[in-house]
Amino acid sequence: MNRVTIVQGTAVPLDRSDVDTDQIIPSDWLKRVERTGFEKGLFSEWRDSQDFVLNDEAYAGANILIGGPNFGTGSSREHAVWAIQQYGFAAVISPRFGPIFKNNSTKNGLVPVELDQDTVTALMRAVEADPTLELTIDVQRLSVEAPAIGLEANFVLSDSVVERLVEGLDDIGITMRSADAIDAFETTRPEWLPSQ
Repeated sequence: MNRVTIVQGTAVPLDRSDVDTDQIIPSDWLKRVERTGFEKGLFSEWRDSQDFVLNDEAYAGANILIGGPNFGTGSSREHAVWAIQQYGFAAVISPRFGPIFKNNSTKNGLVPVELDQDTVTALMRAVEADPTLELTIDVQRLSVEAPAIGLEANFVLSDSVVERLVEGLDDIGITMRSADAIDAFETTRPEWLPSQ
C-alpha cells in the first residue's frame, strides 16, 4: 500500500445519496480473477448516460470524489475501493460512509473524508461552478482546504488509521512490524504443536 499524507487536486461532484457498492462496481465485475482493470467498471451503469458527471471532460484528471450522504453502503466488496482508486481517485469526501466501505478504504489506502452535510454541499456547489478548484486533504492534520473559496474543515480518523495511511501499511505490513516478536515466539513454541 502506498503512503498517503497529502491529497491535492481537483474533484468530481457526484451529487447522489445512498450510492451503494453495487452502483460503484456492479456484481458482474466481481468474477474477475485479476485485481486490476476495475476502473472500467466504476459506475459503469451510470456512465452509459452521456450527462453522467464522469463523462464531463471538465472533470478529467480529478483525484478527489465528492459524494452525497451514505456513500458506499450495501454489500462488502473491496472491489468498490479498487475501482475508485484505479480510476484515479485518492480520496472520497462524503457526509457519511457505509462502515464496511470506510474500513475497506482505509485498509487499501483510499482516504475517506467525512464532513458535515453543509460543508460537503458547499464543496459540491463550488466544484460545479469551477471544476478547476484545488482542494488539499492533509491526512496528518485531518483537514480539508479549498483556499480559493476560503474553506477549511476538519475530519476525524482514528490514530491507528492515520498511522496506517501515513506509513502505507496494509494488514500484512502491520503484522510484519511484529516480525521479531513472532520469530521469538516461534523459537519457544513446543515442537509437538502443529506447524501449519
